[in-house]
Amino acid sequence: MSGPFGIRCAEKNKISLATLLTGLVSLSVALTLTILLLASYHSNKESLFETTFALNYSAATKMSHSIDSLFQSMRAGLAYTGARLSAGDLSDSQEMQRQLEALRLGSHYFNSIAVVDETGLVRGVDPPSVGTTGLYIVTEATKEALAVKKSYISKPYYSATGRLIVFMSEPLFDKDGIYRGYIGGSLYLQENNILNMMFGMHNLNSDGSYFYVVSSNGYILFHPDKSRLGDDINANLVVQKVLRGESGYEQVTNSQGITFLAGYSPVLENGWGVVVQSPINVVYDELNRNIRTILLYTLAPFVVLMIAAIWLAQRLARPFVSLANLAGRLGRGERIVLPEAKHHWNREADLLTQTITLALSDLQKQTEQLAHAAMTDSLTGLTNRRTFESIMMQWTEEQYSFALIVMDIDRFKSINDTYGHQAGDEILKHLARVVTSSVGPHDICCRYGGEEFVVLLPLATVPEALITAERIRTAFETRENPLGTPITISSGIAHYPSQAESADMLFQRADHALYRAKESGKNRTIVAD
Repeated sequence: MSGPFGIRCAEKNKISLATLLTGLVSLSVALTLTILLLASYHSNKESLFETTFALNYSAATKMSHSIDSLFQSMRAGLAYTGARLSAGDLSDSQEMQRQLEALRLGSHYFNSIAVVDETGLVRGVDPPSVGTTGLYIVTEATKEALAVKKSYISKPYYSATGRLIVFMSEPLFDKDGIYRGYIGGSLYLQENNILNMMFGMHNLNSDGSYFYVVSSNGYILFHPDKSRLGDDINANLVVQKVLRGESGYEQVTNSQGITFLAGYSPVLENGWGVVVQSPINVVYDELNRNIRTILLYTLAPFVVLMIAAIWLAQRLARPFVSLANLAGRLGRGERIVLPEAKHHWNREADLLTQTITLALSDLQKQTEQLAHAAMTDSLTGLTNRRTFESIMMQWTEEQYSFALIVMDIDRFKSINDTYGHQAGDEILKHLARVVTSSVGPHDICCRYGGEEFVVLLPLATVPEALITAERIRTAFETRENPLGTPITISSGIAHYPSQAESADMLFQRADHALYRAKESGKNRTIVAD
């Protein structure tokens, strides 16, 4: 169509440059924010899943190793006492009672210990209140232990007194090699026992994470909910795998329909299994908090940007394209280097460029602050456990020589009980300051969890680590603390690679040395064997 009317119709159907630029900028801002949120969500989700799986698997492995070592020690204790009894006269009831009491009270491994002769007669039992001395054994487990004539560990069963028990025994042979019966120890699963002493205080975390132990036939032996003890959970897929001797991690739904991220590892000594699991909703709660944080820091700058862009769209096309591309890269999770500030001939364009650059700079700083917070303990300001384990794993993979100090505040629970948790927090911060001021600039200080701290000393020898640990211990004992009363720490030291072949083994040795320091009277430092 020709003529003025045709020209007016053609112009009416075209989009003005101002409208086009406004629409493009608005769409760019919206897409950038969407990409930023989606990229952050999926990246954090994957990272949190992997981290939770890795932490739970690592915890399950360490606990299975601890239980494995525990049962080896328990067997050794039974065998040692059994050898002493076999060398003497089993009819000497006073000497037998003295030996049984020494084993039970000296190790705290068993709730009760008994000696049974080859006829099934109970020759002695400690504590005497059990009341079975002079009686013949009646349970299937004790009869089976007598019949096999070798090391034995039972499946969980209920005794005649109604207790849920796990029973283990070692055979007795006299000097001529004649079978004389066995010495056996019992764990009362529903009462205080060695497993509760080792793990009970830290089994249930505030986020709902916990672990449990199952027997070789799929029954719960240890659980934060004592009413679950003795439950048959063979239907659980993770339990089936760990009882087949497998270890690993995976997502699992329990009998109550709750989905967990579980890590699992078998106990080689007795065929048990350890499962550590965290509710999946904890991960999603953390993701939602991250999204809200990102929105808090990005929504206002982007709204300001969009309004300013619409206002200046008719004159400032080129700066908008450049800045939108920069924001898009940030939204895709790339680290950006802000361009050198260039002044535009147009005053409005110059001001807008400065505003956008400042907003993106603030956003990048907030992202870096969030990353820093994920690596730092919020109470003490030290490196947190996740970062510590990552560094130690990297050093061991690179065969980097270093020493590890594991320290723990003595009687910290009594401090919390007496003065309150706020006072306990002040003591933790005080220890953090003492540790930081007592080590070198290249040493890494970390709060491992609770009242437990660790220090990594790169290229340090065992004597050097011992000097550092003693300096920390002495400084903490002698310096004035927030409570005004003497407080001490105990420490354990291990060295890589001279004392361990892996990060897990190194920490286990240092932690065992710490345990020995605690057992030896506290307020001391012990080097791992």
